[in-house]
Amino acid sequence: MANLSGFVKQLKDERARIEKQLSALNAALTAFVGTYKGSAKSKGTRKLSAAARKKISLAQKARWAKRRKSPRLGRAKS
Repeated sequence: MANLSGFVKQLKDERARIEKQLSALNAALTAFVGTYKGSAKSKGTRKLSAAARKKISLAQKARWAKRRKSPRLGRAKS
């Protein structure tokens, strides 16, 4: 019986050691996810207001109009 109780004590000690390692691993994962959580989301789509979208649209249309007005600077036709 003494041998069995020693074995049970070893198992309990091993379980406590593993639980301590798991809690450290969980803490590391939580810190890692918290650090990189915002950067992953920033690669997604941005939310622009209607006014901002209109401003960008008008600026692009102005660039296109300016390009259409200017003479083409391509190769000369032979």
